[in-house]
Amino acid sequence: MSDSGRQRQIVELLRDRPFASVRELQERLGVSAATVRRDIDKIDEAGEARKVYGGISALDGASHAGVAYARPYDENRDLAVEAKRQIAALAATMVRDGDAVIVHGGSTCFHLGVKLADRNIRLYTNSMPLVAYLSDHGHCSLTVAGGELHREPGVIHSFTQAVPFYASKFFLGAQGIGPEGVLESHPLLVRSIAELSLCADQIVVLADSRKLSIHARNVALPLSRIGTLVTDDGLSDADAHMLEDAGVMVRIASASGAVQ
Repeated sequence: MSDSGRQRQIVELLRDRPFASVRELQERLGVSAATVRRDIDKIDEAGEARKVYGGISALDGASHAGVAYARPYDENRDLAVEAKRQIAALAATMVRDGDAVIVHGGSTCFHLGVKLADRNIRLYTNSMPLVAYLSDHGHCSLTVAGGELHREPGVIHSFTQAVPFYASKFFLGAQGIGPEGVLESHPLLVRSIAELSLCADQIVVLADSRKLSIHARNVALPLSRIGTLVTDDGLSDADAHMLEDAGVMVRIASASGAVQ
């Protein structure tokens, strides 16, 4: 296959998903990692997709059949960092000493895990970045999900093992949020969210306000399952009314530290 033919295949693949790893493209195209990286460089230079750590990402806002995709974890973690920290700080006040909590993968949930690292709680997570942080810095009781490590999106998951944990609260992030519910384009995240949602009394979504403008492919949880959304003060009145009409309590973390 010619260089241009391979590169066209990669671009076409990104019409149906937000990210493709170098390893996956090697297997799909039957070429070396060096060849894949050269193709990624060419596609990035042409402005047809974005070179990111470990692979290639669809352009922010790129869509297929009206569906917009968010960025992969390695890229998303550096966006809206201050808003994520404010959201995490407010979410941490919802956890009491002695609680058992589940913290899902994702960049905002990572910041929550950092806030909870020294608390007297039991914490279960499937987030590899959070596990790595807590193993070095945390003092809370930590239970790590069993199974295989999926480097993108950075979670540990087993397709056969039941979750050996029950919590008062399940904290999760979202690739997007809409009237349908919490939205994700990665099938693994959809599955893990559905499974973990059955293991907690309350479900709390942590998402900065830009997530309300992203429509990913799959509904991970309907709004009827969500107890609380913690977000920033960029939330529009229309989105706030939509959430409240669905029975979701909205808590706003502002830059001043005030809570609404």
